Amino acid sequence: MEINFNKNNDGLVPAIIQDATTRNVLMLGYMNEEAYQKTIETKKVTFFSRTKNRLWTKGEESGNFLNLVDVKNDCDKDALLIQANPVGPTCHKGDDTCWAQENVQSFGFLTDLENIIQDRKENQDNEKSYVASLFRKGINKVAQKVGEEAVEVVIEAKDDNEKLFLDESADLLFHYLILLQAKGYKLNDIVKVLKSRG
Repeated sequence: MEINFNKNNDGLVPAIIQDATTRNVLMLGYMNEEAYQKTIETKKVTFFSRTKNRLWTKGEESGNFLNLVDVKNDCDKDALLIQANPVGPTCHKGDDTCWAQENVQSFGFLTDLENIIQDRKENQDNEKSYVASLFRKGINKVAQKVGEEAVEVVIEAKDDNEKLFLDESADLLFHYLILLQAKGYKLNDIVKVLKSRG
């Protein structure tokens, strides 16, 4: 990989560290050519510390290493995206990331939807909420709705109406997310099971 370490006068390139699993950005560091080579050789992310004026392997004191998974160079060959598996928190302040964010798997809109469903579960007295009403009716009603929606998906899959198929698929996924939470689980629990089968 060709990296332009000479673009800046200090011989450093920025290295964005991303969790290889969650895809969350963990930190930003700087590498010179020697730090990059050591990272490749040891499979432990190593930076050039501007404050210590020396090579610094993340975790050398704390044990919270960043185990290298992949390195990508940007289009100008002067910035790196490094995917790693963190061992413990990344930030020296003890946080998962240097932006004080929890490093958890996110599924974008589906995670937002899960959070809304969780809120409805915790606030079942909301008379205007369909989801809260399902939780009030209990696990049997929630499971029944998933079964009904699954049958409707199968029926629509046999026809040629793509809109109805997609609508019923969305209903099935929505009710399945409700059932997961009724049982005390979330999507991430299912992802872990699927990954364990790999």
